[in-house]
Amino acid sequence: MDQYENSVIFPRGEENPFGQYFTGQSYLNMLTGEGVAIGNVTFEPGCRNHWHIHQATQKGGQILLCTGGRGWYQEWGKEARELREGDVVFIPAGVKHWHGAAADSWFVHLAVEVPGENTKTEWCEPVSADDYEKLP
Repeated sequence: MDQYENSVIFPRGEENPFGQYFTGQSYLNMLTGEGVAIGNVTFEPGCRNHWHIHQATQKGGQILLCTGGRGWYQEWGKEARELREGDVVFIPAGVKHWHGAAADSWFVHLAVEVPGENTKTEWCEPVSADDYEKLP
C-alpha cells in the first residue's frame, strides 16, 4: 500500500460499486456529478476493468487523467499503451477498451465523463488473464 500512499492526490474512496465489472479490487471517489462527472478511480496491482464502450448518440466518451502509479489502456484490436502519472487518454464514444493497473503497481486516474446525448456504458467481457499476463 505504501506505493499507493506516495501518489495520493484525492482520497481513495470506497470499494467501487461497479466492482462486478472489474477483475481485482478497485475504489471509487466521485469528486463531482454536477456538470461533468469526475471520479477518482484507484486500482490495486493487477486490477483492471472489463472491456467496455462509452455509448452516445452525439459527443460523449471519457477522458482519463493519470495521477499515480503505472497502468495500461488498450483499445480493441490495438496494442496496449502503458500509462504513468501525467498521461492523458481521450476515449471517443463507441470505442471498445479497458484500463487498469500494472501487475506490480497501484494505479490511479481521474475518469472524466465527456458530456453527450443518450450516454451509457456498455460492459463487455473481462480482459483475459492470458492477454493481461503478456503485458510487460
